[in-house]
Order: sequence, then C-alpha cells, then structure tokens
Amino acid sequence: MIHRLATLIALTAALTSGAARAQDNAPTPVPVVTVSASATATVPNDRLHAWLRAEADHPSAVTASADVNTRVARVLAKLKAALPDAQVATSGYTTQQIVEKGKPTRWRVVQTIKVEGGDFAAIGEAAARVQSEDGVLLSGISFGLSDELRRRTQDAITQQAIAAWRARAQSAAQGFGASGWRPGRIAIQSGDGGRPYPMMARAEVQMAAAPAPVPLEAGSTDVTVSVSGEAILDPSRPAGR
Repeated sequence: MIHRLATLIALTAALTSGAARAQDNAPTPVPVVTVSASATATVPNDRLHAWLRAEADHPSAVTASADVNTRVARVLAKLKAALPDAQVATSGYTTQQIVEKGKPTRWRVVQTIKVEGGDFAAIGEAAARVQSEDGVLLSGISFGLSDELRRRTQDAITQQAIAAWRARAQSAAQGFGASGWRPGRIAIQSGDGGRPYPMMARAEVQMAAAPAPVPLEAGSTDVTVSVSGEAILDPSRPAGR
C-alpha cells in the first residue's frame, strides 16, 4: 500500500513538472488589435419612387371593386405610355367592410400603383395628370439610388476605406511599440447611410382643375463602406539589434 502511494505521488509530480515545462516552453501569445475604419460618399439620388392610390367606397363590394379596377387599368395604360423608361406596376389591393353605428354597411376597395424611374419631371407631370383626370391620390414619394449607381459608388470608395484601415493599423502598431504588423481576418461591409430624403404626400389631395407638376426635391444618400478586422502585431525588437 505504501509502495503504491509513493508511486502515485511520483507520477503526479512528474506530470506536474512536465506540464510546467510545457507551459514554460509555450510560445508567447501574439498581440492582436481590432481596427475599424470607413469611407463615405454623399451621392445625389437618381431614383424616384411614387405611389398612387385608387380608392372607392360603395354599399356593394362588386361595384366598388369594378370602379377601382377600371380606374387602375386606365391609369396604368396612361402611365406606361407617358413613362416608357419607368417601371409601372400595381403593388397592393385591399377590400375592407366598413361598419359604423347608425350607417349602412359599405365596402372600401383600395389598390396602389407604384412608379419608379429616373426622370423626375416626367413622373411628376404624369402623376399630376392622372390625379386630375382619374381621381387617384398621390399617397407617397421617396428618393433613393439605383443599384448601378450604388455599386459604382461602393467600388469607388472601397480603396479609400482600406487605406484608412491600414493607416489605423499602422498607428496602433506604433502606439504599442511593435516592430511591424500584418493583417489577419478582415471584413468589408457596405451600405447606405439611411438618408434618402423621403417626402410623403398628404393622404387627402385636393384635385386641381388642371394638372400641375408635383414639386420634387431629390436630395442625396450617404453610401458607406466599412472595413474592420485584426492587425497582428510583431514583437518589438530589443535595442541594439
């Protein structure tokens, strides 16, 4: 029994000594800093999104639907003829039963038409015309960037973001007294700054006797490319080497 206990103690001591030597011989952890940088460009919006709404209330759901369907078909034809380079399509259709105390039950039918394009003046004039002639409402307008312009802008500022990241990595290396640095895992992300200058039209639009252009101000959008990742620092060299 005593012999077994002595053997166990000796084995434990050997394992502990071996682990300590392994820990002493383990490489020194490499210092790593996480660095982030970005580049932003403010770009004039080149895309307009407009929503037109055809609406009808009637005791008969069939009559209300027929009214809306007829007007929407007419408006779609006019917009496509006037705006051959724009995207014109329906984007929503709802039928709702309206029940109010003391009043006959009625049905409300609403359908939305979305127009998207780059000729702001032409879209404004066409929207004003169908409001006046066909009784549809301009329910909303917003501005943004086309996919092509967004990609071009991102490509143009990606190198700026990378250069800014490298400058920060170099500054961090100098601040920590490292002899140099090298990049580790890097992530590049892009996105809009979320400032497309929205302008929502009032839900109730007074119909003019003659069409008048809708006042438009496109504004701009901030496009940002961000770079973040590891800068692996090289140990500082001892003096005299």
